[in-house]
Order: sequence, then structure tokens, then C-alpha cells
Amino acid sequence: MENSGSLEQALQEGNILRQLNALIVAHLRHHNLSQACLVASDVASATMTPLNVEASPTRLLELVAKGLAAENNGSLRGVSSSVLLPTSYGSVTNPRTASIDFSATHVKGSSKTLPKHESKQLSEHKSVVRCARFSSDGMFFATGGADTSIKLFEVPKVKQMLSGDTQARPLIRSFYDHAEPINDLDFHPRSTILVSSAKDNCIKFFDFSKTTAKRAFKVFQDTHNVRSVSFHPSGEFLLAGTDHAVPHLYDVNTYQCFLPSSFPDNGVNGGINQVRYSSTGSVYVTASKDGAIRLFDGVSAKCVRSISSAHGKAEVTSAVFTRDQRFVLSSGKDSTVKVWEIASGRMVKEYIGAKRLKLRSQAIFNDTEEFVISIDEGNNEVVTWDARTAEKVAKWPSNHNGVPRWIEHSPVEPVFVTCGTTDRSVRFWKESV
Repeated sequence: MENSGSLEQALQEGNILRQLNALIVAHLRHHNLSQACLVASDVASATMTPLNVEASPTRLLELVAKGLAAENNGSLRGVSSSVLLPTSYGSVTNPRTASIDFSATHVKGSSKTLPKHESKQLSEHKSVVRCARFSSDGMFFATGGADTSIKLFEVPKVKQMLSGDTQARPLIRSFYDHAEPINDLDFHPRSTILVSSAKDNCIKFFDFSKTTAKRAFKVFQDTHNVRSVSFHPSGEFLLAGTDHAVPHLYDVNTYQCFLPSSFPDNGVNGGINQVRYSSTGSVYVTASKDGAIRLFDGVSAKCVRSISSAHGKAEVTSAVFTRDQRFVLSSGKDSTVKVWEIASGRMVKEYIGAKRLKLRSQAIFNDTEEFVISIDEGNNEVVTWDARTAEKVAKWPSNHNGVPRWIEHSPVEPVFVTCGTTDRSVRFWKESV
């Protein structure tokens, strides 16, 4: 019986090992980077795993993220387990449409029509509203202002208010702990933690499960103005873009800061406007004031591609990944929005017709990635292009008194928010009934 049990255990371990090898090969193959593809070939050969094995390219990182969360009981050190929301919090629904192949050179068919949207003012800061961010499940969004305050909104309550419920109070938290204007925000993928970065060189962690908490429970003191932050999908690491030309990577639990293992010495001149992780964390991107877009390996922190002069001589104000991690959408102060293929570094789409010369505004995808949305400073409008054809398909008055500084779309449904400069307001946009 013992031999039978040992044999069964050996067979089970062998099956797990084969699954692991398949996931490793699929993960490396999916990187679309030359070095990763070479490593995938070596691993496939050494483990006798077919290079074209049918396995989810993102499953390995998903399992690692879940394992790390389970190991830490799903929480950050210093935060009690009671902080956690139900397991549904942070879960990301599947996209409502298939990914678009932006690399297709001959696009056939007419552009899609974006339903008309209407907006409603939700709240005001005491000064310019500088940034906004949705949680990954779309249940919350937060805004940060030049008045150093952070406001947290609950999306279902926003919808209740818009439907006529006079008792609905969508603004559920306000935080005050920074000494200088807020630059960026992000939500922890699995815990009720909101992180902020500001001109006071600080990154602060707020627990929004506690109704009376107004101040941060954890602070990272950086050496520079922290312009942008982005959580790794596991929640274990936090990426920071600062006035320093090199991205800073923090271990959330140990406070340790890491710098890229290799970084181009030539042509690097200026801070980072935005940092963002890809959906699996296998790669991250920086949008820099020196006009470059840089891509880094999410494991080694090595700079694997640098796209210089991505927007001519203008600074790059934003850069975000498509869900399939094959492309990056960027905007710059040259009034253009572009899509870049990660594997080759070549531009595959360009969207024109919206002036952006002064503000650090960004371009974003809608929740299905069928449309690209940005701000037109010249006409004070919200402008939308068909992502596939690059044709401008909609433009609406922003309804702000003054040009909006920031626009942010929900990752799961057709709603977005805009943040005002002159009128200091937060507006919520949804499809018209």
C-alpha cells in the first residue's frame, strides 16, 4: 500500500511539474520580446515541453499573485485582516470585446459609433483637481487635488444619485495627510488600500475600510517629487515615477526601494510623468519628460526597450498598456495620441485633431478598448476616436468652466470622470438614456 501511495504521489507531482513547465513556457513566449523568446525556447527544450504548448500566457502570474496574497492573508503588513473586503473586491471582469490587433496595416470597415454621454458634477475640491483613478473592479474611484485632499467615491451610490435618489451620498471618504498637491493615485488590487503620491516627495497609504481614518497608516519618503504610482497586480510592489529620470520600485512590505538593473545612460534627461504596469505585471512602462517611452521587464527591472522622441521634441504625458500587453497607448504635448507595438517599438496608430500643449493630460481607452478618449484644450472638449480606424467619432463639450486636467475611464463599464482646473469640479460621465 505504501508503494502504491508513493507512486500516486510521484505521478501527481509529475503532473504538477508538467503543468508548471507549460505555464512557464507560455508566459515567456507571450512577452513578445526577443530575449524572453530565446529563454522560452531553452526552457521548452530542457523540460521537453512543446514551445507552442496550449496554455494561458497569464495563468502563471495569476497563480503567483493569488499565492502571495494567500501567504500574507491577503493584506499588507500593519493592516489587520478585517480591512479586507469580500473576495469579489478587486476581481476584474473579462473584457466585453476581443482585443484589437492594432498592427493590422489595412483596416476595412467603417468606424464604430460611441453612444452619446452626459455628465453630472459630483463634488468640488478647494483647488485644481489634478488626478483620478478607478479601482480594478470599478466599484470606487478617487480624486486628488492641489488642495492636498483626496476624495473617495462609491460608483453604485453615484448611479443611485443620478437616478434621482436624494438620499444617496457617493462621496464616502476624504483624506488629508499631504503637505503639497496630489499627483497620482492607485488602488491596491485586493485590499481596501488607496495609495497617493504628491509634490511633498511622499507616497502615502490610506485604509478606506475605516470610516474615521483621515490620515495615512504608512508613508514612503522618496527623494523626489513623486509624479505617478502604479501597483503590481500582486499588490506586493509599488512602482513610482518621480522627477528622477529612473523609475523607483518599492517593496510594499519592507519599504526597500529598487532601481532598474540596467538603464540607458545616453539621452535620459528629465523626470517621469506616468508609470503603469501591464495587466499581469510582466512589464511596465514610463512616459518621460525627455520625450521617451521606456519599457521594463517586470521581474528583472531591466530596461528592454526605449522609444526616443516618441512625440517629437514634446514630453510624453501618459502611457498605458492594452489588456493583451502587446501595445502601449501614449499621449504627448505635441497634440497627438499614438499606439506602439511593444515587440518592435514601431508606431502602428496615430490619432490627431485634439490640441494638448500645456496640461499633463492623458489619453485613455474606454472599457472595451474600442475607443480612445482624450481632452482637446483648444475647444474645451472631450474627444473620442475609433481605436481601430483612428477616425474621430465624437466630441462633446467638457461642461467644465475651463479645460479639464484629467480624464479616467472605468475598466469595467462605460463610465468615466473628468477633473476640472478653473472650476475645481469632478464630473461623472455615463451613456445618455
